[in-house]
Amino acid sequence: MAEEHKLRLGVNIDHVATVRNARGGAYPDPLRAAKIAEEAGADGITAHLREDRRHISDTDIEGLMDVLSVPLNFEMAATDEMQKIALRHKPHAVCIVPEKREERTTEGGLEVAREENRLAHFIAPLREAGSRVSIFIAADQRQIEAANRIGAEVIELHTGAYCDAFAEGLLNEAQIELDRLREMATFAHELGLEVHAGHGLTYDTVSPVAACPEVRELNIGHFLIGEAIFLGLAPAIEEMRRLMDAARAT
Repeated sequence: MAEEHKLRLGVNIDHVATVRNARGGAYPDPLRAAKIAEEAGADGITAHLREDRRHISDTDIEGLMDVLSVPLNFEMAATDEMQKIALRHKPHAVCIVPEKREERTTEGGLEVAREENRLAHFIAPLREAGSRVSIFIAADQRQIEAANRIGAEVIELHTGAYCDAFAEGLLNEAQIELDRLREMATFAHELGLEVHAGHGLTYDTVSPVAACPEVRELNIGHFLIGEAIFLGLAPAIEEMRRLMDAARAT
């Protein structure tokens, strides 16, 4: 597959750190997981440094910057603290995500349209430092237009509604959500934005999203870490890579 048409896979290692933190020790090591992911075909590593540090730690980010030979996608909330950390490390990519302390995971996309001015000023220094700025948003035209206006180079479409509907057996609803993702991926691409997608993707749901030609990257984490319990991390990633490549080829 030609490099310009290859669909990239970003592996999120947050929940390796979740398991480590459950015992308060050093094992399993997220950095080791990142290196295994690289060898298994990951095109990048994603890590979300949350305000409460519930999984990834500041030390993890420092270590990833030192050891990775693939790009780091640094997920973060739009706070002064996180901006300072990102400007210190200057990762390849910064993805701005919504964050609430009480949520178990990122529940929805960022509300860009209501905070255009603040977010435009927030991301400007990150872009000037050389990081590609991505905005994690719902497949909503209003949010995509706002992300484009504030100067984001990339959007990541939240695939959770599609994946949740599929998991619950609501296939008509899942198809509606999938059609919306496809339509908004096309719309964003026509605006000149690079389109990524992620959240909740599994072996059963990845192929229709991977087949969308405007999508350039998928970021997948929780499912792969869970599947690694049964298959091992490298085989779990290799199977996801195989499904993505097969879907893209068609």
